[in-house]
Amino acid sequence: MSSRACPAAVLFDMDGTLVDTEDLWWDACVEVADGLDSPLGEADREALFGLSVEDAAVHITGGPGAAAVETMLTDAFTGRLKNGVTTLPGAVALLETLRAAGIPAGLVSASPRPVVDLVLETVGGHHFRLSVAAGDSPRNKPAPDPYLAAAARLGFDPAACVAVEDSPTGVASARSAGCAVIVVGPPGTTSGLSGADGVTAVPTLESIDLPLLRRLVSRQ
Repeated sequence: MSSRACPAAVLFDMDGTLVDTEDLWWDACVEVADGLDSPLGEADREALFGLSVEDAAVHITGGPGAAAVETMLTDAFTGRLKNGVTTLPGAVALLETLRAAGIPAGLVSASPRPVVDLVLETVGGHHFRLSVAAGDSPRNKPAPDPYLAAAARLGFDPAACVAVEDSPTGVASARSAGCAVIVVGPPGTTSGLSGADGVTAVPTLESIDLPLLRRLVSRQ
């Protein structure tokens, strides 16, 4: 692998990492929970951060009827996404830098395929060599399966890839797959995640450049 092509690929989480959808997701969860007469509190907001739709449904219902609630959550979330989403600072510029360097980008999301496809319309599907959504691998995050699936489809060793994440669930998934991980978030919000081996914290996507990506892979 040439230095120009290192890392082999950069694999991005979607919600809260590339696009500002966290409030939309919370609003969708609140709407569904209120409709089930199971109102959420502020502690639930933190618990739901980064969860898949399946796990969020279990959190809201405690288990019974979770499958039906998954559909309700997906519908409530996609309804909000149809009004448009905002890409986070540095997202498009970083994707364009990777393209210019010949480094493929992949999208690895815990969200269902309808949600992923809606967001790709905003971010631009042409930026990504592939996308992995909920159901595209045997298990969702925090299991390693989504990142393993993305690396396998690209034909790369996960250890040659860098994952960009923003939640404990996503970091656990990427790290257990063997990827180097960048966790993005304001100072203080990622301190509990960046201490793990192979995990580097940055405040925004604007802090990520090719020299950083190459250093991370060289440490693997």
